[in-house]
Amino acid sequence: MDMRVSFGGLSLKNPVLTASGTFGYGLEFMPYGDLKKLGGLVVKGISLKPRQGNPMPRIAETPAGMLNAIGLQNIGVEIFVRDKLPRLPWRETAVIVNLYACAAEEFGELAARLAGEEGVAALEVNVSCPNVSEGGAAFGAAPSQIRRVTEAVKRSAGDKPVIVKLSPNVTDIVAAGRAAADGGADILSAINTLTGMAVDVRKRAPRLANVVGGLSGPAIKPVGLRCVWQLARALPLPVIGIGGIASAEDALEYILVGAHAVQVGTATFLRPDTAFRLVDEIDALCGELSLQSFEGYRGSLSI
Repeated sequence: MDMRVSFGGLSLKNPVLTASGTFGYGLEFMPYGDLKKLGGLVVKGISLKPRQGNPMPRIAETPAGMLNAIGLQNIGVEIFVRDKLPRLPWRETAVIVNLYACAAEEFGELAARLAGEEGVAALEVNVSCPNVSEGGAAFGAAPSQIRRVTEAVKRSAGDKPVIVKLSPNVTDIVAAGRAAADGGADILSAINTLTGMAVDVRKRAPRLANVVGGLSGPAIKPVGLRCVWQLARALPLPVIGIGGIASAEDALEYILVGAHAVQVGTATFLRPDTAFRLVDEIDALCGELSLQSFEGYRGSLSI
């Protein structure tokens, strides 16, 4: 099986990437597998300045899923570039930096800072961030704001491919994807977490200090599949599928509905070696299905 995939300016040895916020900066997972085995890794959201994140508790288990309200805790772009990036095997595995900011101009600044870094293969834009200048509503809730943020990143990104990570917390995911395309995005990734909450009936209190958080895990896979299918059918941009991927079957389901690659997230909390295992398991499953490459299989869902 030829596992290589190329799309939107990215060339990967296989379609398995890690999802932002679930794999740290990559270095934390070196005891569980060879980072060079992965197609790519997306580091946790990086902001211009370090962030402390939300108060504890920040994670709550739910049926078939997990809620998190980490609050984008991170070390800031300068420390990441100085201390983390040089230690990652970026020559063998694509390193994608997820961007967090509260204004379009900040997104542009982040992109400009990373545009010249040889070890960064692409930039992923988290449009689920709150737009402080517009009252705190997420950028991803309004197509006009998605386009504005995408344009700001694209102007400053140099030759780095720009990936826009879409939120499912909208009424029309295709309109959101089209706005990103109009803003110059090279690739879409979908989906980010669904907004949810959990409560404790005995304490009469929320299980998260932030009250609400992002739902991820197997529970959201049907939503992820639907969004990727809609985006792939409606728009010319390649899509990276995210949401509930824990097995080779999960990954191939996303590719079947049109994804060019997948990101593994919440499953990593259960088994830290999940992404590494999936590379081999996808190869084996493709052998069972007599697939020679992903080209003829991608988007071939019969309807």
